[in-house]
Amino acid sequence: MGNYSSYTDNELMQSIVDKDTRAFSELYDRYNGVLVSYFYKMLWQDKEKAQDFMQDLFTKIVEKPTSFDLKRSFKTWMFSVANNMCKNEYRKQSIRKNTSYDVEEGYQVKDTAMDAMDKLQDSQFSEKLTVELDKLEEKQKSTFVMRYFQDMSIKEIAETLDVSEGTVKSRLFYTLKKLTVSLKDFAPQLIKMLIILISIIH
Repeated sequence: MGNYSSYTDNELMQSIVDKDTRAFSELYDRYNGVLVSYFYKMLWQDKEKAQDFMQDLFTKIVEKPTSFDLKRSFKTWMFSVANNMCKNEYRKQSIRKNTSYDVEEGYQVKDTAMDAMDKLQDSQFSEKLTVELDKLEEKQKSTFVMRYFQDMSIKEIAETLDVSEGTVKSRLFYTLKKLTVSLKDFAPQLIKMLIILISIIH
């Protein structure tokens, strides 16, 4: 075959449908780290659970590659699957531990604000942000994580969650406003993120 690194995600998926194991290896290498990071942020910073969920998602891909619609973006489809997995886990945890997570249908996503994300590397701020994110409703948390930790665009998030771009922007805007209150000691970082978001909205 050719150089798999030059294949698009959708071309790799087509090859996986045709039982090409090397194509699967390339897709795994591209996204396993991204998915572990996403699941880690969404599932209470549990490293083992994040690894398990990543492996489960790729198992779904290898077992039922035809479930992917080649007309869609693989990235948004993959995050849709990941999001549903998190939603199911929240429901299980709610039953087992009577947690307060409010899980609703139709949610998730994000865009390109990596300059602002440089500010999130401050360890103290990151720790406090993590605590506050876990207090958010699931749809707000997932949308925030997708944009500011997975660098997904507004459009990608909207497609992933099957909502309008306006809905994504509104969720991000009000989530950032809420975080600005709860993390007032770190307001400068969050205000910069708000400014970036507002510039995108307008």
